[in-house]
Amino acid sequence: MDVQTLRAEAFKKLHERDGAFVIPNPWDAGSAKLLAALGFEALATTSAGLAFSLGRPDAEGALSLDDTLANAQAIVDATPLPVAADLENGFGDLPEDCAQTILRAAEAGLVGGSIEDATGRSDAPIHDLGLAVERVRAAVQAARSLPFPFTLCARAENLLHGRLDLDDTIKRLQAFAEAGADVLYAPGLRSVDEIRAVVQAVAPKPVNVLLGMAGVPLCVNQLQDLGVRRISVGSSLARAALGAFQRAALEIRDQGTFSYGEQAMPFAQLNDLFRR
Repeated sequence: MDVQTLRAEAFKKLHERDGAFVIPNPWDAGSAKLLAALGFEALATTSAGLAFSLGRPDAEGALSLDDTLANAQAIVDATPLPVAADLENGFGDLPEDCAQTILRAAEAGLVGGSIEDATGRSDAPIHDLGLAVERVRAAVQAARSLPFPFTLCARAENLLHGRLDLDDTIKRLQAFAEAGADVLYAPGLRSVDEIRAVVQAVAPKPVNVLLGMAGVPLCVNQLQDLGVRRISVGSSLARAALGAFQRAALEIRDQGTFSYGEQAMPFAQLNDLFRR
C-alpha cells in the first residue's frame, strides 16, 4: 500500500476501536510536528487557527480552498500521521462544490475532512436541510470514489450560529448519517445531556465532540463514558498560543519585564524537534 492508503487505514481504525481518541488541531507544520512528538495519533487542521495565523478572520470567506489545502499539505508533509482537514462549508453552495473539494483534499494528501452545513452568510447562516443533505451525499460519493478510505465528517453548525435547537441539530446529524457520512459532529455541544443525546441518536456512527471551549469542564474519560469516539479542540490550541504571546507582549509593554521567558519552550528543545 502507498503512504496515503496506510494513513487512511490507520485513521479509519482509530474510529473503529473501543474508547475515544483525541485529534488535536495544529495550524502549521511546526505545531503539527510538536503534537506528533507528544504522541498523538492523528491530526486535524483548523480553519480558525490558519486564519488567525494569517491575520484574517475565520468563517467570513477570508480563506480560499487553495489557502486551506496549501496549509493542509504542509501539515501532511510535516509528520507521518493521518491528517483530516477542516474543509469549512465545502467552498461553495452546490453539492458538486463539496464533491470537488473532497477530491482536491485527497490530492493534497489528506485522508479525512469535514463538510459543514453553514452558508457563510450572516442573513441565512445555515443551509436548508434538503440542500445540506445533498451536499453531504455528494461529498460521500466523491470520498467513495477514491482508492483509499477517506473518512468524511459531516458537521451541523446550528449551535455556533445562535440556533440553539438541539432537536433540529440531531435531525440534521441523523440525515447526514443516512447520507453516508462516516463521522457526525455538532460543534458547540456543552453538556453531558446534549452529548449523550447526540451519541444515542446517531449510534453506531462515531461522534466527534469539540473541547477546549471556556465553561465546558469535560474531560476525555467523561466523553468516552458517554460513547464519544473522537475529540477535537478546534482553534483552542492556536488561541492558547496567541494568548500566551499577548500576555508576554503586555508584560513587556506595561511592566518592562521579561519573566515570560521562564515559561517559554527552550530554544535547543525546539531546534532539536524541528531538526528531525
